[in-house]
Amino acid sequence: MDRISVMKPWLGTAESDAVAEVIASGWVAQGPRTAAFEQAFAEHQQAGHAVAASNCTTALHLALKVAGVQAGDDVVLPSFSFIATANAPTYLGARPVFADVEETTGNVTAQTIEAALTPKTTAIIAVDQGGMPLDLEPLRRLCDERGLALVEDAACGAGSTYRGAPVGVGADVSAWSFHPRKLLTTGEGGMLTTNNEQWAQRARRLREHAMDVSAADRHGSTLAPQESYGEIGYNFRMTDMQAAVGLVQLSKLEQMVVRRRELAARYQQELAGVPGLRCVQDPEYGTSNYQSFWIEVSRPFPLDREGLLAKLAEDGISARRGIMASHLQPAYAGHSGYTVALPVTERLTANTLILPLYHDLREEEQDRVISSVLSASALTAAGA
Repeated sequence: MDRISVMKPWLGTAESDAVAEVIASGWVAQGPRTAAFEQAFAEHQQAGHAVAASNCTTALHLALKVAGVQAGDDVVLPSFSFIATANAPTYLGARPVFADVEETTGNVTAQTIEAALTPKTTAIIAVDQGGMPLDLEPLRRLCDERGLALVEDAACGAGSTYRGAPVGVGADVSAWSFHPRKLLTTGEGGMLTTNNEQWAQRARRLREHAMDVSAADRHGSTLAPQESYGEIGYNFRMTDMQAAVGLVQLSKLEQMVVRRRELAARYQQELAGVPGLRCVQDPEYGTSNYQSFWIEVSRPFPLDREGLLAKLAEDGISARRGIMASHLQPAYAGHSGYTVALPVTERLTANTLILPLYHDLREEEQDRVISSVLSASALTAAGA
């Protein structure tokens, strides 16, 4: 019996051909294809500017830096997120302060963020968890009232919408991931988007060691201009090989979203009404790309989350535990930013799991996943 993976990227000959063209050009580092990818992504996301980076973590690092976050500041963010969300402000010497999330989407709200604000808070990071759009407008009002920078961690969000527009549009600055677990992948890679031209220009410099002349301009000149370095920068660049893949992937994004939403709808239909199971659903204000399709397992379902994962694995199905809680990880043990109780975070991280969902998932494969879950639910009738 073939194993069903939890996720597979949708890659093909078009991506291979695009990389081959870059290699043949002789320009493989950050250059013209990266610039083209930035422009195309900015247009797709309705952003004024896009700045490519080596991954989403470095893009989020840059986003916080240009937004003015400094050592000693507090940044309020969800614990219910991949640990990079908390690590990025830590790299700058700021303190991540953990907020709880609401159970339906797994996202922070204006209420959960406000409960965690401190006198030293200068920014918040709101996450579109698993591609589920967050309710941005109340957060926008809160940040405007308090003079806080609103940073959106849209790592999983390409292709999701909020009130008819792409997610990320209403934030001061957003960060995106192109990891293979995401819909749009470049292998590794990330992007920063913003409507603030000065922030975008500074982010471009900072990702190249803060040089005042870009590497592309230097290498494109026979007599390279003398560069200078106005501040401490980073090496957070994307290669043109990655960008070439990204351009092809971007052209396929809408197809990916349509397919994933079809698969998600089928899970929702077939698993509806199973006692003790709750499927993630679109909120009323937006649509998800279903980067992750998660279910919550609770009583009276006969198995707990770990038991259902084991049952799926026994049937050749690779599911995954749900989103982690950063405040429960050893890296943040005893962390002073754990200032409020996080009951919903702790419940969701203990009881949710992610089912297989990807563009090329065949109907018969999804049938196997559904049958495995339904057979587990039937254990109740057997006296389990």
